[in-house]
Amino acid sequence: MRYKLFVGPKVRALRVQRGWRLEACAQRLGISASYLSQIEANQRPVTDRVLMGLMETFRAPAEVFEADNDQRLIADLREAVLESGAPGDVIPLSELRQAVQQAPGLARRFLELHRANHRLAERLKLTEEAVALDEATAASSLLPYEEVRDFFHFKDNYIDGLDRAAEDLAGDVGLDQPGPPDMLIEMYLRERMGVAVRYAAMDDVMRRYDPASNTLWLNASQPSSTRTFQMAYHLAVANLADRIDAELAVARFRSREAEDVCRVGLGNYAAGALFMPYRRFAAAARERRYDVEQLAAHFGTSLEQVCHRLSTLQRPGQRGTPIYFVRLDYAGNITKRHSATRFQFARFGGACPLWNVHDAVAAPDRFLVQVAAMPDGTRYLCVARAVVKRSDAYLTPDRRYVLGFGCEIAHAHELVYSEGVDLKGPAAPIGVSCRICERDDCAQRAFPPMDRRLNVPEHERRTVPFRLEG
Repeated sequence: MRYKLFVGPKVRALRVQRGWRLEACAQRLGISASYLSQIEANQRPVTDRVLMGLMETFRAPAEVFEADNDQRLIADLREAVLESGAPGDVIPLSELRQAVQQAPGLARRFLELHRANHRLAERLKLTEEAVALDEATAASSLLPYEEVRDFFHFKDNYIDGLDRAAEDLAGDVGLDQPGPPDMLIEMYLRERMGVAVRYAAMDDVMRRYDPASNTLWLNASQPSSTRTFQMAYHLAVANLADRIDAELAVARFRSREAEDVCRVGLGNYAAGALFMPYRRFAAAARERRYDVEQLAAHFGTSLEQVCHRLSTLQRPGQRGTPIYFVRLDYAGNITKRHSATRFQFARFGGACPLWNVHDAVAAPDRFLVQVAAMPDGTRYLCVARAVVKRSDAYLTPDRRYVLGFGCEIAHAHELVYSEGVDLKGPAAPIGVSCRICERDDCAQRAFPPMDRRLNVPEHERRTVPFRLEG
């Protein structure tokens, strides 16, 4: 099904940025001023011809006018509105969609205020608990991390300028050709940057740089893929600092902490793009049908690094299969989430228990494959795999995670994990989280949705002890 594309605020913003009057802009587009006025007011959708004209006139890629970001914003806004409202006080989805289309800046500001209020309530609760337990301090807010997550979320997890710069740098290093990346990176650090690389046991420190001696210390007990990544990080950050600073300047984070977190995130992004250069990696992914084990062996990386890179293949004109990537700990906490798809992750509360990422905990070293359907009917091929990051010390516990990745069912045939799977058969009915899930018949529901009234039968007991009304 094709949706009508309304791009009014985006067109108006582009026109105003260039200082064009309505009549002059309409003339450039080859349409009437009244038609352009209706487009900007979201009274008329754009046709394919007009969309091509907008891209050419404003010299903007197609993704600027795509509706995917609007769909993400609508989903986030719906969850926030349901959480902040009284039970039964529902704002129709049509109104939320209109708010996002007509006033996206206001919708984002509402989300910022809602998240700030949510974190303030959590801090207050933690403070009360700390006082009750006579503790000295309470846990700090994670708002900077959430702000950075949103930065990558609304960028479709692809930073074009940084990605291209890292690919050019990879050519200088020699990483655009087959070969052991660790040796090539270490050689570049030593011969071109004068950095000495040393290895030692360093407890939980993975990388430490000493500017005085220009020495990069790496933890010898870490896997080869981790050491390579840490070298790539140092090389990328040192050479692409201006590019990273430019991205941070545009992002305009609200706090120094958020900027510092994002600086590390952009450094990690650049490191991945450096030793998995876009065109070479995308070609290898297509050739191997996105087999993450083969790609990890080919590029000398870990499964997690490959999954993360697969979720970034969104370069205009050279896009790969749109893939989501998520990492959870064994308690179900989402510690990483990146997506080039419409797949929605819970911002507050736990993820759906019917999602196969939870089953992977009991099946280590195996890939679990699931066909799942969201409440809106969108079907996904979901892949999950438990991984262990060894501590290499008897008294230090290993770190255990679950990696989840997948794509919409329309692209599932492009992934090797679809082999032998009935893509048209029954799908597991999953949702974002119980608090906003629309399903009436889920026996695994932990608590009722926030926008539905309850009916608790007096003389009947079912698996879920309540019924939903409305």
